[in-house]
Amino acid sequence: MRDTAGTADAAGTVETAADPDTTRERVVEAALAALDLDTKARLLAGRDMWSLPALPAIGLASLVLSDGPVGVRGVRWSADDPSVALPSPTALAASWDPGLARRAGRLLAQEARRKGVHVLLAPTVNLHRSPLGGRHFEAYSEDPYLTGALATGYVQGVQDGGVGTTVKHFVANDAETDRFTVDNRVADRPLRELYLAPFEAVVANAHPWGIMTAYNQVNGTTMTEHRHLVHDVLRGEWGFDGVNVSDWMAARSTRAAIDAGLDLAMPGPQTVYGPALAAAVRAGEVDEAAVDTAVRNVLRLAARVGALDGAPPVVTTPPAPVDGAALAREIAHRGVVLVRNEGGLLPLAPDRPGGTPAPAPATPATVALSGAAARDARVLGGGSAQVFPDHVVSPLDGLAAALPDGALTFSLGADPNDELAAADRGFTLRTVCRDASGAVLGEAGLPTGQVQWIGDDLPAGVTHDTLASVEITGTFTPRESGAHSFGTRGLGGFVLTVDGHILFDGAQGLGPETDPFEAFFGAPTARGTAELTAGRTVGVSLRHTLDPELATPLPAVAFSLVHLPPRRDPDELIAEAAEAARRADTAVVVVATTERVESEGFDRTGLALPGRQDDLVRAVAAANPRTVVVVNAGSPVEMPWRDEVAAILLAWFPGQEGGAALADVLTGAAEPGGRLPTTWPAALADAPVTEVTPVDGVLDYREGVFIGYRAWDRAGAVPAYPFGHGLGYTTWSYDSLVATPDSAVVRLTNTGTRPGREVVQIYLVPAHDPVERPARWLAGFASVAAGPGETVEVTVELPRRAFEVWDEKAGGWTRVDGTYRVVAAHSLDDTRLGVTLDL
Repeated sequence: MRDTAGTADAAGTVETAADPDTTRERVVEAALAALDLDTKARLLAGRDMWSLPALPAIGLASLVLSDGPVGVRGVRWSADDPSVALPSPTALAASWDPGLARRAGRLLAQEARRKGVHVLLAPTVNLHRSPLGGRHFEAYSEDPYLTGALATGYVQGVQDGGVGTTVKHFVANDAETDRFTVDNRVADRPLRELYLAPFEAVVANAHPWGIMTAYNQVNGTTMTEHRHLVHDVLRGEWGFDGVNVSDWMAARSTRAAIDAGLDLAMPGPQTVYGPALAAAVRAGEVDEAAVDTAVRNVLRLAARVGALDGAPPVVTTPPAPVDGAALAREIAHRGVVLVRNEGGLLPLAPDRPGGTPAPAPATPATVALSGAAARDARVLGGGSAQVFPDHVVSPLDGLAAALPDGALTFSLGADPNDELAAADRGFTLRTVCRDASGAVLGEAGLPTGQVQWIGDDLPAGVTHDTLASVEITGTFTPRESGAHSFGTRGLGGFVLTVDGHILFDGAQGLGPETDPFEAFFGAPTARGTAELTAGRTVGVSLRHTLDPELATPLPAVAFSLVHLPPRRDPDELIAEAAEAARRADTAVVVVATTERVESEGFDRTGLALPGRQDDLVRAVAAANPRTVVVVNAGSPVEMPWRDEVAAILLAWFPGQEGGAALADVLTGAAEPGGRLPTTWPAALADAPVTEVTPVDGVLDYREGVFIGYRAWDRAGAVPAYPFGHGLGYTTWSYDSLVATPDSAVVRLTNTGTRPGREVVQIYLVPAHDPVERPARWLAGFASVAAGPGETVEVTVELPRRAFEVWDEKAGGWTRVDGTYRVVAAHSLDDTRLGVTLDL
């Protein structure tokens, strides 16, 4: 594997310089030779939460790492340091477009450079093994080939911009329950064919500069100590030459970790490396050559990103600037999946440019929009994937801008949020930090009621050693009159005051939570109510006293002022939305999950929509047969009303421009370009694989190679919507298919009246099987675009691996010869053409 130093043009082309690999390696070796043992060990421990120590003597700058994958947070996890927020990885995956993923990566590299970040902690390539996975939205797909292709594009794009990636979480981190301790038991064949496959593809095709090892165990060994998978497979078989960094706080053993090939134990400086590693070398427990190997990998990363003097960076001039808002909007509508469109209800304005007029009404006279998520959009999943955009376009905002004045009405209908959430709309807040004597140490603005200062991310003049209390103070101007609920989230002492009245004065201790995200960012606690009048501004204050006995595993200050507006009678709200729908030409209902449903740190307990949202949909659909439902969720939800509505759009977590993209799709300005990257069950009980909870610390992947659509086929079960499903605004005929062992060539025609994009999916179906394999599997895919009546041809490469299985006895890949049916399809269950291929 080689890197090329040079200049990337707007298309990402790199002009090769003279042997930059050799130059970088020479500089790396010289820098390594100049370091003593203690300095090397300190470098591998990290400096703080997000960075490594600078070593001026060898010209090494401090490497800065930052969370992703939908944006670049930087070293400050705060809304006053905004980031572009792209749609969720499930939305990007629904585009089935590695080229679009590469463009997303280039934008994120641009964001990283703006924030002084060298390495992005992304992408997540774990699989959708169970629909209950709490971080389902942060991964791409249930299919390893699709996941690997998209992640390859993403990594190439980020590294086009000279920024490193850390593909995560290596490996089998496919659920959140007991993720720090769970032992995932996976046989070699599914481990190779499913869970390792996306990592292998990215290493082979994108040459990532980093890999992140997971918290969990695999077959009895924690991943930060898994010498076989890290040293033998990742580095040995695959030739990975980048940095292996632990997930944060995952490293547990000095000797076992360094022997297994873990380079960085993060966050620093208190880790199993640093002084502990130097001491282990001096005691003869660790060979210093293993330390040198790890340091060499870190220095190579620094050289690649331009943080080591004398070493040419891989990219000297980044690609042309990317318009972040425009790309976020494009990804959002490219990822929207139209799963139902009875009578061609959508688009609502088919006489837009590129289309032709449809039967009246060609444009809707009125649209009745309902659902709390239409007004207060959820654009991101919870946990470390969160960033803070400088603006969010809600569905209400997007449709109001797209439709004529007076055409749109809004009704709350049903609110999925029945818990208090971080103070936001109507609040003007700041923080005041004090020491134990009450003296002010520093102040800072606070765009929301959420304080999360991790590591050195503290207001100027404030340190963890001197900080004793933090007060959130400011004003609140309510939108509604009535009883407003206020509360807290976090651990320690709290004094909550609203409009001059103390609502709470007490402390919050630890509950049964075992995951730090759940303990410190989990369920809020209601503390009291205040009767407030819409438009009348009142003072608010939450004074938080830190309790050393409840210190976080990392140096951090994490707590929130939370709020819930007055609750009206749910039946009245639903009735109002239904009546508005009855008076309108078209009804649009937005339903959603919440942060307490989909987030890092815990798995889901079911797939039902929270609150009374199902009741809202049924009431609106009964009032207006022209009802469109927009599902604002990062992963599958049950839709018991799906046959009662005219159209359904799956919008995922659509990022900051989601409302504008939704308006594009609804009005016909853009086509819903998405295809399902994962199977959507009608009900959780139908799903063949659901287990996410360990038994006695063990989670047995007993289903073997049968997850996702492979498992549905094996069970003979029918989902609500199959893998690969998605309707566009035009129609396609598949005219011919020619297949060889290396490729499939498909000719197809746009037979509709609008331009459109089609995702051609190629599946392999074995005629007979000497080994147990799925009934069919995705072997390749490609996107094509064509105008009305236009015929196009696309070649889909068929990788050799598509015909191979992992032979557990031989310990290697074996091609299974025989007869295959090569199928060209619009989706898994909408096959168009097939030919026989003999190997």
